[in-house]
Amino acid sequence: MKPEQLQSVRATLRSPRRLKTEALAGLVVALALIPEAIAFSVIAGVDPRIGLFASFTMAVTISFVGGRPAMISAATGAVALVIAPLMRSHGLDYLIAGVILAGVFQILLALLGVTKLMRFIPRSVMVGFVNALAILVFMAQLPELINVPWLVYPLVAIGLVIVVALPRLTTSVPSPLVAIVALTLFAVLAHIDVPAVRDKGQLPESLPSLFIPNVPLTLETFQILAPFALSMALVGLLESLMTAKLVDDITDTRSNKTRESWGQGVANIVTGFLGGMGGCAVIGQTMINVKGSGARSRVSTFLAGVFLLVLVVTLGGIVGLIPMAALVAVMIFVSAITFDWHSIAPKTLKRMPKSETAVMLITVGTVVATHNLAIGVGVGVLAAMAMFARRVAHFATVERTEIELNGDTVATYTVDGELFFASSNDLYTQFEYARDAAPTVDRVIIDFHASHLWDASTIAVLDAVTEKYRRHGREVELIGLNSASSQMRERLAGKLNAAD
Repeated sequence: MKPEQLQSVRATLRSPRRLKTEALAGLVVALALIPEAIAFSVIAGVDPRIGLFASFTMAVTISFVGGRPAMISAATGAVALVIAPLMRSHGLDYLIAGVILAGVFQILLALLGVTKLMRFIPRSVMVGFVNALAILVFMAQLPELINVPWLVYPLVAIGLVIVVALPRLTTSVPSPLVAIVALTLFAVLAHIDVPAVRDKGQLPESLPSLFIPNVPLTLETFQILAPFALSMALVGLLESLMTAKLVDDITDTRSNKTRESWGQGVANIVTGFLGGMGGCAVIGQTMINVKGSGARSRVSTFLAGVFLLVLVVTLGGIVGLIPMAALVAVMIFVSAITFDWHSIAPKTLKRMPKSETAVMLITVGTVVATHNLAIGVGVGVLAAMAMFARRVAHFATVERTEIELNGDTVATYTVDGELFFASSNDLYTQFEYARDAAPTVDRVIIDFHASHLWDASTIAVLDAVTEKYRRHGREVELIGLNSASSQMRERLAGKLNAAD
């Protein structure tokens, strides 16, 4: 850790009140991680212990090497979906090798500056990402509410009342923890038969140990692993960086995105060698930690991993008694506080440009349809780019004037606006070629003082314009090009056709 990060941790440890907040937050997160880690193990097609060990090692490792304090990393559904086909086709050893290779890819991507790409994600995509996450968190609870004993529903309702109402009375103890403990005691003492954590799968009875995947170190193995590992690396980084940005906004602090990127890689490598299925930042538990429990330091992330291991290994019997209704209530609460309700308020929709709203809805719809945050964000960014290009395509204008200069009649075209592939396509049709070829016109000038040439598409259009004038017997003078535009034109003019 850096000196300032060590200082922050020391400050937390020296403050009993702060330490209590971080510890209780870690405990709540650990309890919420258990059923999800088991569920994600089922998605990946591995033993529940593989997902639980991954959540432990990811959380503990990232608490030391990560760049965003208080963010929780663990086994996630997005990663499970990516690596599930590798597990089905080649087995556990190849899956673990793929996790380790994904970690290596994440470190390389961090060194190549992948975090700089975050600046190209517009706010409308970010809002769509947050809203889609909230919807996915809520949808993940629906299976726990279908075809279950009727007593589940009042338990969920009571849990929601506790997590919503308790903070109005006191904030000394996280309301999600109170809800979990209260509903568990009630279910046990009243002998209520409802689905519990133990029904999700067998909890581990020992600590994770070193796991060396038994795969041949050949080029063929790399070719098998690389597509899955690269997909996992990209999905994991995208979710982690987007979640880090969200936590930055909530806490009004900045984080080191480059460190978070290679930290995720280190955490996945450690997780792989300890027999875990890998993971990345997990939004639901991060919101429990930051928003629901008020955690702000690495201590909560570290303790979440430690508590998780302690709970499942030494207190597995007690943890197994927790009714799923309690965890469902907590996750529904997390879903509600994560969703950006302001973004869909009638006043906001009325003020917001329709294109911005459309990008947000496209992002949400894609994520919900695919259950893949990376695909949703990618589609959202592409939609934003397309709509931006469509808007700015109409910003470039051409105005024709005729002046007398040294006895000559000069037709001057003033181009105003940025010229690139979208805006320059219509440029060819905005000149009056036949009129300028008449004997009454002596010279044709195109003035670019108020413009800039950005790409080869624009140079190709200018080549077409000058060639058409040449066919009409006119040579065109191009003036006002700035240095960068002039250099691009000198380099590319007349050389963009196959015959040139």
